[in-house]
Amino acid sequence: LGRHTGLPVLRVLGLSLLSSVIGAVGAKVYYLVEHRRERPPLLTAGMCIQGFVLAAIATLVLGALAVDVPVGTLLDVTTPGLLWAMTIGRFGCFFGGCCAGRPTASRFGLWSSNRRLGVRRIPTQLLEAGLAFGVGGVAATVVIADAASPAGLVFGAALAAYTMGRQLLFPLRDLPRNTTNGRVATLALAGAVFVA
Repeated sequence: LGRHTGLPVLRVLGLSLLSSVIGAVGAKVYYLVEHRRERPPLLTAGMCIQGFVLAAIATLVLGALAVDVPVGTLLDVTTPGLLWAMTIGRFGCFFGGCCAGRPTASRFGLWSSNRRLGVRRIPTQLLEAGLAFGVGGVAATVVIADAASPAGLVFGAALAAYTMGRQLLFPLRDLPRNTTNGRVATLALAGAVFVA
């Protein structure tokens, strides 16, 4: 996609690799901070996608500015890969037992575990994988068709769409939420960004 949009491919590749490494560190740090009361061991602690996205995107933006690559265009061409990587990551969540869905008697439930109890559950991780895959596909189509202007529009719209879908899936998870209005506020903000 970088070559298709006229970006310098080697610089984009280098920035992507650096962003991925720093994103992995960000994912680990975010998990450790979020689970600090549990004090998980550093090497075996999990990772959080939010930490990856924040660290990787910050690295990508700063790196693009440093090596003179257009930031908006770089974010647009990175979007499909980011979302497809989230798709793969959600399969890891499903098999690892994190982000598990609520138990269900529905025939659409799948046997899975939340690391404590294996039962038929709403496959929230797989639903989120489908969401990320679909949004990534739409983003790739728009980038290939050169149908987005200004630069950065694909990135903003795709992440807003993914965030809206993720917020709609949260009530299906078997995790208590720490906030009463946070999900609704995030959904409204993501919706406003998507519409804008």
